[in-house]
Amino acid sequence: MTAPPVHQPSSTRRQRLLITGTMMLATLLHVIDATIANVALPHMQGTLLATQDQISWVLTSYIVCSAILTPLAGWLADRLGRRRLLIVAVVGFTITSMLCGAAATLEQMVIFRALQGAFGATLVPLSQAILLDTYPVEEHSYIMSLWGVAVMVGPIMGPTLGGWLTEELTWRWVFYINLPVGLLCLFGVLTLIHDLGPRRGRPFDLTGFALLAIALGSAQLMLDRGALNDWFQSVEIVTEAVVAGVALLMFLIHATTTHHPFLDLRLFEDRNVSVGLVFAALAGLIMIATAALMPPFLHELRGYPLMTVGVILAPRGIGMMISMLIFARIAGRFDARYAVAFGFAVAAYSIWMMTQFNFDIDVWAVVWSGALQGFGLGFVWPPLSTIMFASLHPSQRTEVASLNALARNLGGSVGIAALVAILSQNIQIARSELAPSISMLNPAWTAVVGSGAQGAATLALWDNELTRQAAMIAYLNDFHLLMFVVLAAIPLLVLLKPPPAMARR
Repeated sequence: MTAPPVHQPSSTRRQRLLITGTMMLATLLHVIDATIANVALPHMQGTLLATQDQISWVLTSYIVCSAILTPLAGWLADRLGRRRLLIVAVVGFTITSMLCGAAATLEQMVIFRALQGAFGATLVPLSQAILLDTYPVEEHSYIMSLWGVAVMVGPIMGPTLGGWLTEELTWRWVFYINLPVGLLCLFGVLTLIHDLGPRRGRPFDLTGFALLAIALGSAQLMLDRGALNDWFQSVEIVTEAVVAGVALLMFLIHATTTHHPFLDLRLFEDRNVSVGLVFAALAGLIMIATAALMPPFLHELRGYPLMTVGVILAPRGIGMMISMLIFARIAGRFDARYAVAFGFAVAAYSIWMMTQFNFDIDVWAVVWSGALQGFGLGFVWPPLSTIMFASLHPSQRTEVASLNALARNLGGSVGIAALVAILSQNIQIARSELAPSISMLNPAWTAVVGSGAQGAATLALWDNELTRQAAMIAYLNDFHLLMFVVLAAIPLLVLLKPPPAMARR
């Protein structure tokens, strides 16, 4: 028999909808800020007198601190109570957002962004756990669809919103915009959220947390800074990789030998949790990695301004929103695994469309492929969450929700790191294959363009075009690889166990 939920379901539909809106605001605070500052970095760089490498820490500090503290959400919720922890997180996130907007030096900005990421780390898992406890089990698919709109659309809309705020106002409003949202969210939490308070039976495993934090922090630094430092040619990257591997091994040994581990590894004995986390990472890879590849593709190879790029990519979020709302209406009428398979298949088809891109590609082809990809991903996240949480005790939801958020973010980080590294390598390979035909040493070339100063000038022009062609080939190879990864993963859905039948009331 299942134990009662930590949060008692609200008595009225109206109260539940208000709680849903509040939790979506809390989620948006964190997920939008992971990407909203990206397009503002050049403006910050000038104001804060930073180099390109230094300004990247504005993003890195947020991502690393968020990754380190996300697994702590479960223990903190037990010790403080979800409501109290959520209040601390929203207030802290809002205050540090204001401090980021007022930062006068790079050092201040990096410190405040790190604190912002630390406070925001618990917002997503807490929001998901609270919603699961607020709604009855038969409506979990429905509410995960609504909440998933904020989780999945937020990172996509962040750069568009950030670009608009930076151009119309200043880059500081990228952070100041969080004040009204944070205050509205805080009001909702204070008036709507109630729980049974803290549960103090679980001691804090400082050793386990420290080891996991070192492993996650080092891994995230390695992934985030690898491309800037030529990967394993750099002592820094090698050191971070070794530290991450050793710390993770020590954490696993410690977790299996202590009585009260920081992370209960028995959670992974639930097949839907362990396999579901893999697919959550894959969904994050598709969503975040393609969002990272498309802006430079459109800006550098097609010549679109950054604001236009944001507009072109926005339909991906619209497609995702539409499919999630559709799933909310049909959830529970069929095996949730079929919805996940359909979503990944549509996403794979949209990536295949991207493999057909060229220098003359029509903007509507880009819009259509993005919208279709978003539509597919919208059928992945809600049913996958339903499957993962179906057999869990309510007290385990916050911890698994934090793992879910961590898997999605790490999947995106690994995807970006791998695809950017492969992109760089493929550009060099494609260029080396094309270069011999465009050379003053090639008789056929000199016969066409001549020799001397005129031939050298023509060669310089063609050399730039050669680089563009090599970059296009490399991007298409990345898209092909991503498509094959998604297609290869679909058959693994048979490893998931179907959840109990859930029909909307």
